[in-house]
Amino acid sequence: MDLRIFTEPQQGATYDDLLRVARRTEECGFDAFFRSDHFLAMGVSGAPGPTDSWVTLGGLARETSRIRLGTLVTSATFRLPGPLAVAVAQVDQMSGGRVELGLGTGWFQPEHDAYGIPFPALGERFDRLVEQLEIVTGLWSTPPGERYSFAGTHYTLVDSPALPKPVQQPHPPVIVGGTGKRRTPQLAARFATEVNVPFVTVDEVEAQFRRVDEACVANGRDPAGIVRSVAQTTVVGRDDAEVARRVEVTGQKPDELGTHNLGGTVAQVVDQLGTWRERTGITRFYLQILDLADLDHLDLIAAEVAPQLG
Repeated sequence: MDLRIFTEPQQGATYDDLLRVARRTEECGFDAFFRSDHFLAMGVSGAPGPTDSWVTLGGLARETSRIRLGTLVTSATFRLPGPLAVAVAQVDQMSGGRVELGLGTGWFQPEHDAYGIPFPALGERFDRLVEQLEIVTGLWSTPPGERYSFAGTHYTLVDSPALPKPVQQPHPPVIVGGTGKRRTPQLAARFATEVNVPFVTVDEVEAQFRRVDEACVANGRDPAGIVRSVAQTTVVGRDDAEVARRVEVTGQKPDELGTHNLGGTVAQVVDQLGTWRERTGITRFYLQILDLADLDHLDLIAAEVAPQLG
């Protein structure tokens, strides 16, 4: 099972904080470093303030050498699809082909209000997401020397040179995620390299993966061709006291450990991961780490959890 480190820097982190975590992620042997795409903290002050996801990943692309880099997930409300395709392709070049793009509708209205970003109704946000996925993958997949045009309801591209090209061909992996019962599985079946279901129970993940399977069959796609993953807030300790300390620091609810979170002692977390794999067929797990100053947390997971997963 691939273990990936997933961070929420809008809660209060500088680029240097993220760089330390990314470097430790690489040193520990984890598969990837991912970050959220948010401009406003939730429940805390967020000082010193947000960092832009693709500016951050561009910097990390030059300061790491092995780990995959990406977003869970970039908000389609934040960027136009053409410039987004350019930015991600550039970071893919800067990293030597290590970038992955998670793309979603956006959901947190207060951050849109705080920074003057339009926030359409959910139906329109999904419509825009569909067009963005078509445009971004279309630009990347256009053969060199050819032009790309697109006429949609929300976006129109005319005679684009479709440059620059990413290193990864036909394009970087695209992650579609969420728990929407109808449109999310349809989008995953059409566009996704990977489908991710975050922060819900095993039962809910099983149900969502079934819907993705059905959508794939309806679209003539082999469901086995999509990577399945989940993301969970993660708290691991060597003993109950260390677990309790990390729970208190991150503000998690102790009674949710192992249900809506991945949490407990090393043995308990290994068992939970085994259950996730057995019940849902996932091959990838995003460990949402909230305390970015606690690098020992990463060391512990790498040394004592990862080796037991096979």
